Amino acid sequence: GLEGDKMSIIKFEFNPKVGIDNPALTLTEDTDGEGVGEPRFYLLSKDSTETFGFCLHEELGCQGHVIRQIEQGGVAQRRGLQDGDRLLQVNGHFVDHMDHLRVVQKIKASGNQVLLAVLDGDSYEAAKSLGRDLSQLLPADIRPRLCHVTRDKSGFGFSVSCPEGTKGTFQLSVLQDGPADRAGVPPGCWLLELNGDSVKSYSHTQLNKKLKQSGNKVTLLVASSAVEEFYRLRGLRVTAALADASRLPFKVRELHLVKGPAGYGFLLKEDDCSSGGVGQFLWDVDAGLPAEQAGMKEGDRVLAVNGESIEGLDHEQTVRRIRAREDQVTLLVIDPAGDEFYRSVGFGGTVLL
Repeated sequence: GLEGDKMSIIKFEFNPKVGIDNPALTLTEDTDGEGVGEPRFYLLSKDSTETFGFCLHEELGCQGHVIRQIEQGGVAQRRGLQDGDRLLQVNGHFVDHMDHLRVVQKIKASGNQVLLAVLDGDSYEAAKSLGRDLSQLLPADIRPRLCHVTRDKSGFGFSVSCPEGTKGTFQLSVLQDGPADRAGVPPGCWLLELNGDSVKSYSHTQLNKKLKQSGNKVTLLVASSAVEEFYRLRGLRVTAALADASRLPFKVRELHLVKGPAGYGFLLKEDDCSSGGVGQFLWDVDAGLPAEQAGMKEGDRVLAVNGESIEGLDHEQTVRRIRAREDQVTLLVIDPAGDEFYRSVGFGGTVLL
């Protein structure tokens, strides 16, 4: 899988427009003297016309998911991703134990950006021979969290503290069983974005004003103290691109369709999105045919086809993806209300996937 995918690395900082000097991050010290090195992290980013440029192999006599065929002279090679590296994590999820095709799908579903953690081949083999649990070489959770809080009669259920005379440093105290707590906001976490906008330049007064302007609902990007410390010690800024969005409302839906004698029973239409750009939408869902039976609704927007994001694809490219398997297809979709919500707070399809 992933043959020909061309990749570029943003040196593991989360703002793709800003670089840092170190091409990769290491997390663990090799203090046991047993020859097991350190995991390295890379945030790979491409535009919609590019692919990731490496092969992920499953090889006889070779354990793990193996990185192969890195483009000679390309950004990946210059930054340090190496032939024979073993893939341990995709977007914060440990994958060493997963089925190979499932791991390939996870990478493809990431769209134009993916966070990989790798271990060099010799260290991987040494760790396996020693019976080491490779997941223990990695932090338990390096993902920030997106939370949508609905105010009740007592408020949002959190208070904000900020060191006097500073901007952009906000820690949240969360009321137990209050709206923020129920929305998954961790106690003592740090606020990074409010309704899709960074709070880095906000004063305490400006933040309170923004909260009041939010009405009865607010969407927060937050990081626990442990996650915040992980990034802060390395001089990195966290954004929503790789956040855990599982607690947000308006879930994506997976539709599995098996073609019947009259086809799938829907039309795909390219149309403008409410916040700009274009998307691929589902229309003319025929009663009683596979699309309706799978739960398709008119106006749903397609996010992925057969586990691969369609971010950046045009109509014809999306149609070809749908037709790639002759008699069945799996679609990830979101309804109009959910689509409007996520776009209004600046979160695109990649976050939802």
